[in-house]
Amino acid sequence: MKIGDRKEFHSKAPPLTCSPETTVFDAVTQMANKNFGSIFITDADNCILGVMTERDIFRRVIGESRDPQTTPVSAVMTTDIRMAREDDDVLGWLQVMSNERFRRLPIVDKDKRLIAVMSQGDFVAYTWPQMLSQLTQMAQATLAPAFNPLAIAGGIAAYSVVLVALLLAFT
Repeated sequence: MKIGDRKEFHSKAPPLTCSPETTVFDAVTQMANKNFGSIFITDADNCILGVMTERDIFRRVIGESRDPQTTPVSAVMTTDIRMAREDDDVLGWLQVMSNERFRRLPIVDKDKRLIAVMSQGDFVAYTWPQMLSQLTQMAQATLAPAFNPLAIAGGIAAYSVVLVALLLAFT
């Protein structure tokens, strides 16, 4: 399934963004007001420059005793960001997010402009039932030919005949 096929992709609130010059205090205020755990730092064309997460705030602001009123988000943002496209595969990105331990995935257009942010929760909430269904279908396709009921019944019958023959031979 493609990211853009997810119903929540089209119903999500617009991503929370700010400019690189925004102070950490002002960015955190926006995050708190909207109950967001991150804010994406974008340029004038809405291309991603970085992201500031709650973890960045703890480590690079509080942990380094920086003043949030004067520190720009550009000084504490994470700049090594993985970005997806809406035609990318959900399960592939869910695995990458899990392996690389990040929770928010920005979705960009062909010009790398931010269009949405998906979280692991967005993918997992509707992915588990689909994964179980797909697993069931794969198991049936793979195991059904190997476990032919007639072959199983024939094997049991042959085993029973051999067992009875051995018992009669040694009694």
